Amino acid sequence: MFPLATIFAHAGCNITKAAEVTIYADKICVDEETVRLKSHIQGTKDALEEGGSIGRKLDFIAQEMNREANTILSKANDLAISDTGIELKTNIEKVREQIQNVE
Repeated sequence: MFPLATIFAHAGCNITKAAEVTIYADKICVDEETVRLKSHIQGTKDALEEGGSIGRKLDFIAQEMNREANTILSKANDLAISDTGIELKTNIEKVREQIQNVE
């Protein structure tokens, strides 16, 4: 694999532009948030299977999921991602309402 600077230099771009592109790509990347969301979903499944007094735990997990959704929305520069983020937040809020009924 070639270093990014080499690729940009070969394409006639300078290193400053390469750095700007790299920073921008990192700024809009939502991979970490997606991984954490998947982890929270698994944590929710585990808590539900565990049983017992899980209301507070589920509420905390839903709160964390909401934070991830907010971060995704703040990074979104695409209408489809924004729409998905809004739908995600709506569904998380529905889950939080249901959690209020769990002890």
